[in-house]
Amino acid sequence: MVSKESRSEIRVKKHMKIRNRFSGTAERPRLAVFRSNKNMYAQIIDDVAGKTLVAASTLDKDVKADLEYTDNVAAAATLGTVIAKKALEKGINEVVFDRGGFIYAGKIQALADAAREAGLNF
Repeated sequence: MVSKESRSEIRVKKHMKIRNRFSGTAERPRLAVFRSNKNMYAQIIDDVAGKTLVAASTLDKDVKADLEYTDNVAAAATLGTVIAKKALEKGINEVVFDRGGFIYAGKIQALADAAREAGLNF
């Protein structure tokens, strides 16, 4: 009997392939994105030091107050601008984008485009 892998298992395998290709450094940290069914999370990580430099999610009070829904494309775009502004305040201009194994469309693309418009380079 052939068993089919779940979507989450396939996503994790894709994410590991992506993570083997690049890593965040102090000069160019990694912008890691994760989305669940109800929320989105974004972190800027220095993998060499093993530290999260900046983090934001749709669960943050200041972000959530501006949103009607936390799981749509508009929420992703808002999160992209918030994470970019926080990064620029810390002096981070360039990042490596880690889509977390998710397809680069919809919410992930909206977050990336909003972060680029807000001033992050990747």
